[in-house]
Order: sequence, then structure tokens, then C-alpha cells
Amino acid sequence: MTGHVPWQRDVARVLCNIDHVSTPPHPPILEKKMKKAILLCGVLLAMTATMASAGGVNLRWNNCLGDGGVQNRDFACNTNLGGANTHVLVGSFSIDADLALVNGNELVLDISTASPVLPEWWQFFNAGVCRATSLALTAHGTGLNCPDMFEGQASMNIFAYEVGLRGPNTARVKCVDAVAQSAIVTLFGGQEYGIARWAISNAKTIGSPACAGCAVPACISFNNALITTNGDLNNTTVNAPSVPGSNFVTWQGGAGSNCPAATPTRNATWGSVKSLYR
Repeated sequence: MTGHVPWQRDVARVLCNIDHVSTPPHPPILEKKMKKAILLCGVLLAMTATMASAGGVNLRWNNCLGDGGVQNRDFACNTNLGGANTHVLVGSFSIDADLALVNGNELVLDISTASPVLPEWWQFFNAGVCRATSLALTAHGTGLNCPDMFEGQASMNIFAYEVGLRGPNTARVKCVDAVAQSAIVTLFGGQEYGIARWAISNAKTIGSPACAGCAVPACISFNNALITTNGDLNNTTVNAPSVPGSNFVTWQGGAGSNCPAATPTRNATWGSVKSLYR
């Protein structure tokens, strides 16, 4: 997203004394230094005209950050019951300035566990793994302080679950969403918006067959949210926490999982994938 940044431009104007330029004669050395200073000021002003505003991302259990979601989730690993909504991760974000013509998003979560390799219990999505259908993704829905960014019109999709990308005990979840032109929205700066819910079921936690590793501590980080706009003209990447620590959660306390464990990712090549979900 591009736009003017008033306070930064004011700083540039003061530093460069733009409103008080005079042109008396100067010695050659002083004139050379002034030219360099003017050039530097010009670059600074140009940057303030195109800098992208970005707010922050949040990840919590049960509810969004603004609605009191919690950072840690403990589970006794003693049941297969509870359905798909037993353990719910809620993702949200905010931006610093208004953004019009928003038509989709591309999201990345990173998972790391306190184990040499990713346990079977955390193996989702891919064919043939132990808990292939135990991770579900939906749009945010409702929230008191974090309304759904697409007002209930979005259909979220997991695009990839990449095991071992950042080490044998890690996984990366890639998600994508795009809405029809009739559902595009304007987002307002400073508002926390709910963007997605990831639900982890208890299937195959105990009994036979069971998938080992439920009790292993883990860290889940909201690595990146790319908010897309019509024509990709003002796409905005949000990848910092809204407040310190708001971009990750822990499972079973998270000890030994190297939390937070996010490495910024690139989303630029996802356009063709996103078009499949419109």
C-alpha cells in the first residue's frame, strides 16, 4: 500500500529547510556540499511519498487478541473426542492506514516442535500422513473487537503444508483466499480484523491407531499476511506483531520449540494460485 506519510514528510522538510531556501553566492566547496544535501533531501522526500503502511498480525487460541484470546494451550492428550473445533487458532491483523478495494489474502503459519522431527500428531493435510484431515481452516466469522475482514463472504483454503522447510521439526502452513468483485471491501487503519480460524481436532490422539506426539511442546507463529487489492496495485504485507509477542502461540507451554519461529516468506508467486479460489 502506498501513500503519503505526513510526519515523515514534515521531518524531511525541517531537515532540508525546504520552506526557507535561499540562493546567495557560496564558495565552490560549500556549494558542492549543499548539492549533496539537496540530493539527499530529495531522496528522503520521494521515499515518504511511497512508503507502505503496515500494522501487525496476531495469533491466539479461542478468540482474537482484542477479545481476550490466550497465548498457550494445554491438553492432556487423553481423548479423541471434541470434533474439529477442539483447539482453535484465531488469526487477526491491523493496518496503519485505510486500504480500499481489498479482494483477498495470503497467509503463512510456521510450526516448530520441541523434538528432533515433527511428530505424527502434527502431520496434517498431505496424503498418507497420520492426521491428514485434522487441520481445518475457515473464515474468521464474528468477533466483538475484531470483525471479519470480508463480513462473512470469504472461503479460506489451505494451499500447502510443507514439512521440514526450516528443519526436520517444522512445518509451514500456506493459506489463500480471494473473494468475488461484489465482495471487495475497504479496511480501516487501526482496526483489528479477524482473518482466519484454524481448528485442530483430537482425532487419533489415543487408542489404535494413534499418532504420537500430542504432548510435545510446540510453537505456532503467524509469519505473514499479504492483504491483496484489485490489480495488485496496493497490496500490503503485514508480518510484525501488533504488540510484542502477539504473533505466536504455544502448545503445551512451548518449552524447547524455539518460539517465536517465523522466517519471512515471499508471497509474490501466489497470484495464479489465488485466482483458483475466486
